[in-house]
Amino acid sequence: MRLDVFGLSHVGMKRNHNEDNYLLLPDERLFVVADGMGGHSSGEIASKIAVDELAEFFKITARDQDATWPYKMDKSRNYDENRLATGIKLANLRIFEKASAEQKYKGMGTTVVSVHFAEKIAVVAHVGDSRVYFFRNGVLKQVTEDHSLLNDYLKAKKLTPEEVEAFPHKNVIVRALGMKDNVQVDVSRLEPLDGDIFLLCSDGLSGMVTDPAIQDILNKTKDLNLACSQLIDSANANGGNDNVTCVLARWSTH
Repeated sequence: MRLDVFGLSHVGMKRNHNEDNYLLLPDERLFVVADGMGGHSSGEIASKIAVDELAEFFKITARDQDATWPYKMDKSRNYDENRLATGIKLANLRIFEKASAEQKYKGMGTTVVSVHFAEKIAVVAHVGDSRVYFFRNGVLKQVTEDHSLLNDYLKAKKLTPEEVEAFPHKNVIVRALGMKDNVQVDVSRLEPLDGDIFLLCSDGLSGMVTDPAIQDILNKTKDLNLACSQLIDSANANGGNDNVTCVLARWSTH
């Protein structure tokens, strides 16, 4: 198995600082995007804690398989799924503790999406409305489900495209790291095939570039570095209302 990975982040066209962070940890085959929220750059702090805690937890557990975990294993999940979910729960607790301890960080939080490539599987875990997509045989599919008010409305009742466009609370997320001292982490597992590409992104990309347009770029551009640049350029060309971050990881069997 071989992984080719590239990541890129841009402040966008409307913001004056970047609250997104991303992690490429090829030694542990772990890749993460976090989109922070909160005033006075505290979102940037929250997303940085998320990627740093995940990196640290994966490095420690790689060195010492018997290291004590801060959370019990979920028996319905395998080791790799538990490992990723635990890293995210630990990151959540660290953000919550910092937000509780210092007034200037009160209310800060972050989304997180992550992919960990284990033996023959890709484990996907997330909290919030940042996304993981899966690109196979020219077709793009969304893997994660947005933890957002808009998505809750979509599931509860069918909205027309016009109603979706006019929805007043598009940016309200219903689950994030740092809100409480514990968090529910969604975890799924995929079996990649040779040439599959995983896209991790903040909503600065998915909110500005349609899925068909993302698919089109991935079909036309095989170079991951160039594809990342084109995706970010497209988001900015469409208004760049938010920070925009994307990570592309291609799985190869030879």
